[in-house]
Amino acid sequence: MAVTINNFNVPTDTESGATLMPKLAYRFRVDFNGLGGNTSSTRVTRNVISVGRPSLTHEEITVDAYNSRIYLAGKHNWEPITLVLRDDVDSNVIRQLGEQMNLQVDHNEQSSAFTGAQYKFNLSIATLDGSNEDNGTEAELDRWDLAGCFITNIQYGELNYASGSEMVQVTITVRYDNAAHVIVNGANQSEDALSGKASGRFGDGLLASTKN
Repeated sequence: MAVTINNFNVPTDTESGATLMPKLAYRFRVDFNGLGGNTSSTRVTRNVISVGRPSLTHEEITVDAYNSRIYLAGKHNWEPITLVLRDDVDSNVIRQLGEQMNLQVDHNEQSSAFTGAQYKFNLSIATLDGSNEDNGTEAELDRWDLAGCFITNIQYGELNYASGSEMVQVTITVRYDNAAHVIVNGANQSEDALSGKASGRFGDGLLASTKN
């Protein structure tokens, strides 16, 4: 008879039982909305190798007092993320990335966009549970929705005769204006953990307003 061992966890005053299952780093999906002016970028999604998740930093405000100091939270800053992709043989990835870079700056005509809305896109990073139903929408455990995105750095990789069987990789750095961290509670219910409000795909307009 199989026996479930449930005493490996750290004991607490309020809860006991087996150790909780962690989210696995290799179960994820990156979706794009508006990359290079395209409404769909599924071929780019299929060629993602790795992606960093958002990092949030608050500046400190120092208030000098009589014999000491008080520290307050100042303006916050979303740190850029790094995305690594495969350069596929049909050039789907570098074609869409090139379209995005062209929206930001037309290097042939030496002209740039008039407003951010002309080139900014949205991006989502979903942690998945491993299932494969309903196109993955039911498989999300949590999701980061990033809005007002644009590429600040792109590296097209290198070619090397001594590289063996290594793939050509493209690395981009993405800067964004705002982010929502959507926690999926089951039964299609989700909530932005950073605002405490119900949220849908790409923040349901909450984030789209940052595409200025």
